[in-house]
Amino acid sequence: MKFLRTICMAAAVGFVSLSITRAADAIPDRPEKIVFPPFKYEPPAPESFRVQLKSGPVAYVVPDKQLPLVNILIYVRVGQYLEPVGKEGLAELTGWLLRHGGAGTNTAEQLEERVAFLGAELDASIGETEGTVSLNLLSKDTDEGFSLLHDVLFEPRFQADKIALRKLQILQDMEQRNDNSAGIEDREADFLAYGENFWANHYSTSNSIASISSEDIAQFHYQWFAPSNFVVAVSGDFDRDEMIARLEQLFSRRTAPVTAWHERPQKTPPPIPTNTVFAAPGIYLVNKPDVDQGRVSFILPGILRYNPDYYAVILMNDILGGGGFTSHIMSRVRSDEGLAYDAHSYFPGGTYYPLTFTAGFQSKSRTVPYASSIVLEEIVKMTTNTVKETELNDAKRAFINRFPQTFATKSATASIFAHDEFMGRYARDPHFWAELRSRIQAVTADDVLRVAKKYLLPDKLVILVVGNKEDIMLGYPSHPVKLSDLGKITELPLRDPMTMQPMK
Repeated sequence: MKFLRTICMAAAVGFVSLSITRAADAIPDRPEKIVFPPFKYEPPAPESFRVQLKSGPVAYVVPDKQLPLVNILIYVRVGQYLEPVGKEGLAELTGWLLRHGGAGTNTAEQLEERVAFLGAELDASIGETEGTVSLNLLSKDTDEGFSLLHDVLFEPRFQADKIALRKLQILQDMEQRNDNSAGIEDREADFLAYGENFWANHYSTSNSIASISSEDIAQFHYQWFAPSNFVVAVSGDFDRDEMIARLEQLFSRRTAPVTAWHERPQKTPPPIPTNTVFAAPGIYLVNKPDVDQGRVSFILPGILRYNPDYYAVILMNDILGGGGFTSHIMSRVRSDEGLAYDAHSYFPGGTYYPLTFTAGFQSKSRTVPYASSIVLEEIVKMTTNTVKETELNDAKRAFINRFPQTFATKSATASIFAHDEFMGRYARDPHFWAELRSRIQAVTADDVLRVAKKYLLPDKLVILVVGNKEDIMLGYPSHPVKLSDLGKITELPLRDPMTMQPMK
């Protein structure tokens, strides 16, 4: 028996040793040899959440039982592009007052108290091409929260003292328009990219703000805040059918003495104007002598997001300047030369009109010309050199690996699908999210070179420089490049912050 036990123990030890040896053999000797199974992820389907409400809006209803919260976000077809001439600032003022000017039976102060008591977040704003009204609160308070939301949407008070307060704040902000060179750069870049007469470049002035009356605000709201102009995203702790019923009530409830909204004329906003005018190529310089760094933007005409080249453009830009430290522009300007903390490029597709390609950086005044020459060199290289397959694959992999984060939360899912509906993407390309990765994966190096040659056109390039003219024009002793070497220079005067007219 003792001999038998010895034999069994030896066999067991041998089996364990063999197992350990085989396991050790299965472990790669290098990290790059580790093979992982492919990660499989499919985005949610928008039609699973889409509801056409009888009261007018389309809603995306996404239950989420993880937390006892409800989130509702309402996109409104309204914006700066609808402002009457001479009333610039009306949209922003109206949006702010929806939240801060009182609503229904509540004064501004009482509305603030009710929202605070509920521990809720209530916000409203109107931007260039859309308005938003949002509410986040505990699910147990949904009834009261939706009652407040109804009043904000349909019965704002536009309290006179709040109108005066907001006008004063806008004028104070207006006075500081030229304080920050980044603000000057953004503003002048838009003028160059889209033209002086484009609606998005109609800035508010002291006169336009002064001319806005409470009647103007009420009329602007009355025209556009109707359920037919809403798209809704709602997520959180609720039963789907019950929430749909709540939404129907929210958007169709009659409240005396205000006329029921479904009885008002349902006015559809006109199309967003697209009459952009791109500036003549060259260098445009805005002198701001009180700063020691220059800001530079390289601007080219852009594309719409529905352009078939969109996916190749995304990857081309990622390699050129959108991919952070691995991108060409960042590697050259920051990592190799140490001329800027950040150097980048953007090439978004526009929804209503083409948005521009923009590359940019901020550098010490005297190194602006040299850094600019490097960015220009990298732009030209993209049009002449085929990108490496490793670069292209890295760009694809980074994009595809980030993709699941798009739908990380139920709230994000609802708002993304609602915004797609609002902007027309769902109607135009209902399978966009399902097919996005395959479309990205299909892009070849030849496609990248083709779109670079097509859109990165040096003969159309506009370069905007904002900074200390005297120092910038000197250049840097060890880098003999001068700004004038890069093209004809046109000096742009600063604009009067209160009138937006060029100052002499």
